[in-house]
Order: sequence, then C-alpha cells, then structure tokens
Amino acid sequence: MNLLELLILSVGLAMDAFAVAVCKGLSIKKISVKHPVIVGLYFGIFQAVMPLIGYFLGKQFSDKISAIDHWVAFILLGIIGINMIRGSIKEEDEEAECENCKDVDNSLKVKEMLILSVATSIDALAVGITFAFLKVNILAATSFIGVVTFLISAAGVYIGNIFGGKLKSKAEMAGGIILVCLGTKILLQHLGILG
Repeated sequence: MNLLELLILSVGLAMDAFAVAVCKGLSIKKISVKHPVIVGLYFGIFQAVMPLIGYFLGKQFSDKISAIDHWVAFILLGIIGINMIRGSIKEEDEEAECENCKDVDNSLKVKEMLILSVATSIDALAVGITFAFLKVNILAATSFIGVVTFLISAAGVYIGNIFGGKLKSKAEMAGGIILVCLGTKILLQHLGILG
C-alpha cells in the first residue's frame, strides 16, 4: 500500500469521526481551542489503535487464508463502505441531519467521548484485519491514520460550529465510496486485472 492509498484510506475511515465532530461543533455555543483538540485526540487515538488491534487479530489466521486474503479485504471494506453509504442516504434531508445531531451534545466528558470514539472506529478494526493480509508497515500506517483522523475531526468541530449539520451525510457518503473503491482496487490488483 503506497502513501496515496493510505491517505485515501485514512480519509475514508475518518469520515464517521468527522460526521460526529460536525455534530459536536454544532452543539457548542462558544467554541475554544480545547474543543477541537479534545475531539481530535479521542477520535485520532482510537482510529490508530483499532486497526492495530485488528492487524494482530488478523495475523493469527492470515497464513490459513492467504489464498483468499484479497477477497477478505474486498468484502470487509465493501461492507463497511456500503453501510456508510446507506447511513448517509437515510440522513439526506437537512431535518434528519439536525435530528441526529441533537443526540450528540457539547459534553467532552470521558464516558461520552469513549463511547463515540469506539463507535466511530469499529470500521478501523476491520480495516486492521485487512492490513494483516497486505504488505503494510503497521505502525507507520496506524500512526498516519491517527494523525489524519485528528486533523479531520478537529476541523469537523470548527466546520460544524460554523456551517451546522449540512455536511454530515455527505461526509459519510464520501467515506463509504472511498472504502468500496479501495476494496475493489485491492481485489482487482490481486486478480491481476490492475497492475
């Protein structure tokens, strides 16, 4: 996996966190520097740790399914991407977006942030499993994913505070499309269709 592919994957994974960060920003009356930093740190750390966990879980059985590893990567990324796309379609109209953002308040309490961080990084766990089948420097990849997620989430808080929830479903749609495309590319490369 080259740097551009890793960047695209990182952005795709960060879209769930971005959508929640937009809602956080929407719910904050008076924003300060601590809000985007705290949200970015929680989401960035979890997006870095979850693929690492998935990688080590995947390594446990990677030698047993190496003949079909490209299919596993394709299926996992496809399922995650399609679920993100379906979720974004359900939230298409602006009224639904604002309703969903009401569930996320401006609290930065540990318990709430942990729940949101786990919820937005479950897909990264599955991506970590696919990393076990690919030639990936796992520490560099997970660090990169964490930094990209931090930056996108921090920006999401500001964007949500300024523009509201209009971008939430579009971000999830974009993230889903990116993951489906990456899964398809991995499959086509392993089948020899792409170089």
